[in-house]
Amino acid sequence: MRKFDLNMEKVLENWDVSDALREIIANAIDEQLLTNTREVEIFKNASGWHIRDFGRGLRYQHLTQNENSEKLNSPNLVIGKFGVGLKDALATLDRHRIIVSILLRHGDIELGKSSKQGFDDVITLHALISEPSDSSFVGTEFILKGITQKQIERAKSFFLKFSDEKLLEDTKYGHVLRRGKHGARIFISGVRVAEEDNFLFSYNITSMTQSMRKALNRERTHVGRSAYADRVKDILLECRQPAVAEIIVGDLKQFETGKSHDELKWIDVAVHGCKLLNASGKYIFLTPMEYLLAASMVDSAIADGYKVVTIPENVKQRIRGLKDLLGQPIRDLDVYAHQWNESFEFTFVKPDELTHKERMVFDRTKDILRLAGGKPPNVKKILISETMRLQGFDEAVGVWEENEQRIVIKRSQLRNLREYAGALLHETAHARSGGDDLTRKFEDGLTDLLGTTSSQGLD
Repeated sequence: MRKFDLNMEKVLENWDVSDALREIIANAIDEQLLTNTREVEIFKNASGWHIRDFGRGLRYQHLTQNENSEKLNSPNLVIGKFGVGLKDALATLDRHRIIVSILLRHGDIELGKSSKQGFDDVITLHALISEPSDSSFVGTEFILKGITQKQIERAKSFFLKFSDEKLLEDTKYGHVLRRGKHGARIFISGVRVAEEDNFLFSYNITSMTQSMRKALNRERTHVGRSAYADRVKDILLECRQPAVAEIIVGDLKQFETGKSHDELKWIDVAVHGCKLLNASGKYIFLTPMEYLLAASMVDSAIADGYKVVTIPENVKQRIRGLKDLLGQPIRDLDVYAHQWNESFEFTFVKPDELTHKERMVFDRTKDILRLAGGKPPNVKKILISETMRLQGFDEAVGVWEENEQRIVIKRSQLRNLREYAGALLHETAHARSGGDDLTRKFEDGLTDLLGTTSSQGLD
């Protein structure tokens, strides 16, 4: 039997059995990925709990704390990149009186205490290496006596491989995952390093930053958000799938109540979600206040097949004038109104198509204009339409079209004489003055028309 001194300089006192099992499982998974061999097996029988891979087989020289160059050059692996070796796990198991056997084709390994070479009075932990019980054995198998089911389950919970998180999107920086029953968690190359109480998603980071490498300590637990926040943001900004965008923008609805998740505090992420969603279908983005003030426009948008998404005011200001990932303008109310007017066509109603009540109101047109001094000579037609262009966030009730030399009144104004006369006289003032709303020219023309109408009525 040969002895190999594990040469433990510092024992990780805060590690428990599950932390040690995590290390063994991680090395088995790494070997499976490196060699593209069959899945790692974790099972129990009469001899204890077994953790086995089907790779090249461990050698006692691997029980060191040196970085593994092969693993360092493999982007999908995490264990071995930070100078952490199996001996930390073995020392922890020994401290908890777990009996460890390792089956290999190169030789079986057990743990024992022995004098340190050259220091007979110093007893240290050694790997005791004997002839292999099976020289044709494939892979590495740890047999552990004294382990509980609960300890195994806790160890497996460190790995994305055994979790219930579901992949939503794969980016060059990592994966966005649907949260599982344990809440939001942060993984690095499949190994859990942190938990987040108020994150919208779980994440598996596959491309590390320099600050992350520095933050990952020997234990690889309790990694602070400052170490991975930038990379999580990078992952989200690389997303292109509507499924992720819908969840992000859906969470924005909670912003006003203070119940949105922490990723939405990054305004760049919220804006990116709007870009993604806008490119994926018919959406219109507006603030809660706009939703109340522009109810009729919102109804029109919904009738046109648009899905209305409410967003905070600060996000609304950021998306104004932006284009989505397909180069299309992001639809807020202004964009929707412009697009609606650009595609607008009147739906004219002939006099004989009016109801009896509407026709009675419409037949008073000459009487109304007589009060205003007669129909202006530049008005050639007065028409009725079911539909009207948008004026602000609502449909106009009337319009003067100078090029067509016609006044068009919305059919709904014919419900009574007062509303029809008001709309008709307003547009007549535009025709007479040649001015737009809110201009001095129009105001003067409207004042003159009111004076004329009043004097005619009084006479």
